[in-house]
Amino acid sequence: MRHEPQEPQGKGPSLPAAGTRRIPKSSVVGWVLYDLANTIFSMGVISMTFPLWVRDAVGAENADKKYGFISAISMGIVFLMSPLLGAMTDRAPRRLPFLTVSTLICVGLTAMLGRGGFGWTALMFILANIAYQAGTQFYDSLLPEVSTESNRGRIGGIGVGIGYLGSFVAVALSQMLDERPKSTLFLAYGASFLAFSLPCMLCLRERGNPNPKPLNLQAAIASVAETVRTIRSSQEYPGLLRFLIGRMFYTDAINTVISVMALFVMNVAMTSGLERKEGEGQVTRIMVCAITFAVVGGFVWGALNDRLGPKKTLSIVLISWMGILIFAGLIGVMGWPLWTMYVMGSLAGFCLGGVWSADRPFMLRLTPPDRVGEFYGLYGMVGRFSAITGPLIWGTATHFIVQWQSGGKAATGELQQAQWARVAQGGAVVALLGMVLVGFLILRAVSDQPVKREA
Repeated sequence: MRHEPQEPQGKGPSLPAAGTRRIPKSSVVGWVLYDLANTIFSMGVISMTFPLWVRDAVGAENADKKYGFISAISMGIVFLMSPLLGAMTDRAPRRLPFLTVSTLICVGLTAMLGRGGFGWTALMFILANIAYQAGTQFYDSLLPEVSTESNRGRIGGIGVGIGYLGSFVAVALSQMLDERPKSTLFLAYGASFLAFSLPCMLCLRERGNPNPKPLNLQAAIASVAETVRTIRSSQEYPGLLRFLIGRMFYTDAINTVISVMALFVMNVAMTSGLERKEGEGQVTRIMVCAITFAVVGGFVWGALNDRLGPKKTLSIVLISWMGILIFAGLIGVMGWPLWTMYVMGSLAGFCLGGVWSADRPFMLRLTPPDRVGEFYGLYGMVGRFSAITGPLIWGTATHFIVQWQSGGKAATGELQQAQWARVAQGGAVVALLGMVLVGFLILRAVSDQPVKREA
C-alpha cells in the first residue's frame, strides 16, 4: 500500500514568476510517471515482498521484530540525513541529477535483494530504502518545475492518482512471478522502477536554481539550525504545536499498520489452513482491496472535508481507525477467519485516504500563510520520526508477547509459529490503538480556525 504522501522539504530555490511560462508536456508526463515508478518500490518492496522475505528467512515468530528493527534503522538514518537533504534541495544548481543518482542507486540495490544471506539482504534493503526516501524528497521539490501557481494542486493530484497505478503494477508483478524466487520478483520491481522513471530523468526540463549556494558541512549545520528555529517558533502557535504532537502519535500507528499488514495477513492465512504460497496470494488480493478502497476513500473523505472542515473530518477518521484497530486485534487474538481480513483491509484502505485528505488541510489552517513552506518542513519531519518509533514499538511488543506464549520453548512447526505470531500481532495492536487515542485526545483542544497572516 502507498505510504504517507510527502511534502516538499526545504524552501526550494527562488524562481522567476511562472504564471505564463510554457511547460513542456514531456516534463509533466515524466514527473507524473515517476510517482507511479516509486510507488512500485514502496508497495512491492516495502509493503509486500520484503516483509514476507524476512518471514521466510527468520520464521513467523521473529519476523515482526526483525522487520521492525530493519525498517527503523533505515528511517532513522533518513531522519538524520534530513538536514543534508534539505540543504541539497535548497542550494544545488539543479535537483534532477540528485533524483537520477538516488533512483539508480535504489534500483541497483533492489535488484540485489534476496541474493545473499539475511544480513546481506537486510543491508541492501536499508540502503535501498534510504535512496528511495532521498529520491522522494528530490522528486517532490521538482513540482514547481512542471506546474504553475494556478495548476500546481491539479498536477500534484494527478501525480498521486497515477501513483496508485504503481501499486497495481506491483501486485500484478507479484502474481505473475509467484512461482519464482523472491529475488526474481525484487529484480522485476527494480526493472519496473527504472523503466517508469526514465521519462522523468530524460525528459524533465529543469530551469535550475538562479541563486545556487555551496554544498558543504556548514550548509547542513545551517539547515539543522534553521530547523531548530522553526521548532521554537512553532511555539508561537499553540494550536499548530499541539497538532504536530498529535499527528506524531496517529501517524505512528497508521504507518505501522501499512508496514506490517502483509505479515499479519500471512499469519491469519496460514492459521486458517492455507499453505505458504496460498497465503502469499491472499496478501496480494487483500492489498488490492485496500488500495482500491483507499482511492475511493480519498474522494469521499475529501468531499466530507469540504463540508465539515478538517477537524471534524479528521476526528471521524481517527475514531474509525480506533474501531479498525479493535477489529484487527480481535482477528489476531481470537483467530477469526480469513474473510475478516478482507473486511479489515478494505476499511483500513478507505480510512487511510481520509487521514491524508484531512490532516494536510488541517495543517494549512493552523499555519500562517506566509510561513507554509517553513512549517511543512516540521510536518514532514513528524512523519519521518513516526516511521522510526512505530516499527520499534511494534517489533518490541510482538517479541515479548511471543516470548510469553512460548515460555522460552521453540515452536514445533510452521503452523505454531504462525499462531504465536498472529496472537502477538493482535496484542501489539493495543499499542497502536493507544497511540491513535492519544493523538485524538490531543487534537480535541485544537481549533481549525484559519491563522491570519503575520503583520
